[in-house]
Amino acid sequence: MSMTPDSSRRWQLLAITGAIFYVFWLLAPVLMPFAFAAMLAYLGDPLADRLQRLGMGRTLAVTIVFIVLLLAAVGALLLLIPLISRQIENLVQNIPHYVDWARNTALPWLQAKLHLDPNAFDTDRLTQQLKEHLGSIGNAASVLLGQISRSSVGVVMWLTNMVLIPVVAFYLLRDWDRLVAWIDRMLPRSVEPTVAHLARESDSVLGAFVRGQLLVMLALGLFYGVALTLMGLSVGPLIGMIAGLLSFVPYLGFIVGFGSALIAALVQYGDWNHVLIVVGIFTAGQLLEGYVLVPQLVGDKIGLHPVAVIFAVLAGGYLFGFLGVLLALPAASVILVVLRYLAERYRQSDLYTEEGAGDPVLTEVDVIVDTPHGKVESRTTVDEQGTKKDAVPPR
Repeated sequence: MSMTPDSSRRWQLLAITGAIFYVFWLLAPVLMPFAFAAMLAYLGDPLADRLQRLGMGRTLAVTIVFIVLLLAAVGALLLLIPLISRQIENLVQNIPHYVDWARNTALPWLQAKLHLDPNAFDTDRLTQQLKEHLGSIGNAASVLLGQISRSSVGVVMWLTNMVLIPVVAFYLLRDWDRLVAWIDRMLPRSVEPTVAHLARESDSVLGAFVRGQLLVMLALGLFYGVALTLMGLSVGPLIGMIAGLLSFVPYLGFIVGFGSALIAALVQYGDWNHVLIVVGIFTAGQLLEGYVLVPQLVGDKIGLHPVAVIFAVLAGGYLFGFLGVLLALPAASVILVVLRYLAERYRQSDLYTEEGAGDPVLTEVDVIVDTPHGKVESRTTVDEQGTKKDAVPPR
């Protein structure tokens, strides 16, 4: 049976799309610097376009935006690395207090409530392992350099990625508009209007998500860090940064931050007053996120269900590793736009709108209806033409 031109065109488009996704899947291990660079270029393109509208040339506008992004990244690293290092050192020094609290307070309570074996927990071994792991984290830079130096290939790849990210980001940002125009010209004319519409809607969703969610994470990290520090918690800044960083997954930042702050408050103060303060801080943080930050900075354009967000992150990590985790939520936002379009096409198709003939097998249906006067039975019969008739009227 020969294929019609329309069917042949659809199969060709499907084959091309599948080939593109397959190539990306094969090249996932080497796409990390390009993904970071593309994200930086995407974030900087609106500002570069605005500078162009003020009369600047594209190269000058991109240079200014690139310098601003570079200075912001370097400044953040110079600010955060010493702070994180001091917080980890503080955490390592306080490990004996945490272990003592766990041994003398938490474990006896758990053993009494759950009837556990008193010898089930080896706290000395746990203390040693925690010190070893946290100590290695505190000296992460030297450990990382030591591991990389043992492999010449690792050194080359690490240095290449560090150089590639800013270089690729600059050129992508400079040629962003031309790249988008080239992709538009390469699209088949039969699907170009549809793809252009989906691209504009995806750009709106991505802009709301990427820029808005980054601001939400920053605001929550600052709020939790400052509030816990003012409370007097010694590891408050570290917990605040972790809670803000993990807030891109719904409730994950809250759960991790609240649990960590609760334990830290119990160990450091050992009273219920500071526990209540922690509860108040994280309750205020959730209200701030739900009613102020997300509506104002992100909006309701994304509409991803929390379960969908968690699934997207796990699926992205399983398929593409850290690159998949990095791109999971932006990709899920674009997929949501496509699914909305497909759902609308389905509702306008004959498959959805065309009414079928009645099923001769379903000759009668019993329905039990709850009313204020009790349950009544309504029996509906279906004739061969599919017409429904009440055989037993509701009582």
